[in-house]
Amino acid sequence: MTQVSSWQEAEALLTQGLLNLGLEASESQRASLMEYARLMLKWNRVYNLTAITSPKDVIVLHLLDALSILGPVLRARPQLSTVLDVGTGAGIPAVIIAIMCPQVNVTCVDAVQKKIAFIQQVVLALGLTNLFPLHTRVEALSSTHELICSRAFASLKDFTDLTRAFLAEGGVWMAMKAKLSTDEQAALSKDLNAFHVEHLQVPFLEAERCLVWIRPE
Repeated sequence: MTQVSSWQEAEALLTQGLLNLGLEASESQRASLMEYARLMLKWNRVYNLTAITSPKDVIVLHLLDALSILGPVLRARPQLSTVLDVGTGAGIPAVIIAIMCPQVNVTCVDAVQKKIAFIQQVVLALGLTNLFPLHTRVEALSSTHELICSRAFASLKDFTDLTRAFLAEGGVWMAMKAKLSTDEQAALSKDLNAFHVEHLQVPFLEAERCLVWIRPE
């Protein structure tokens, strides 16, 4: 399959995946999602951002994986205004939230400079004025956020312990995981409550995915 037809297949998967998830996306949002995927693979050749190297897999394993959280997030937080993505890597889910929710200010943090350099390029290329990438450690942050999220960043205990000071009053944590073990849930600080585990179905992906919602008691 040629590179051109690979991208055509990838775009068709994105379009169908958005429909399957019940998400409305404007033409410019769909174009931004596709350009993000292209930039990821372009930069990946030099910066080793992801082990995924085909357009189809980038769409399914990165973009649709992140898009699958939007419905649950916006149902839980319809007036969402600030998000912190910790250990963002190549920008999942921060870039996706910023593209699809222009009313939300998204801060993303990673300790690896080349990954933040990539996201800064994405900000410029896509004109994402609501996305703020920071090359720093989580502990160096100062502002608070309504939703703090991560994707395979750390254990729930480490994730919440590291970011507790940056959770706004009334805010929640949301961890993207394949599955939640009882041991990991039991290790949470006693004053935190993993109050909901939401199972996700990512289009075209036969694998377990869930969101773990956590709040202070």
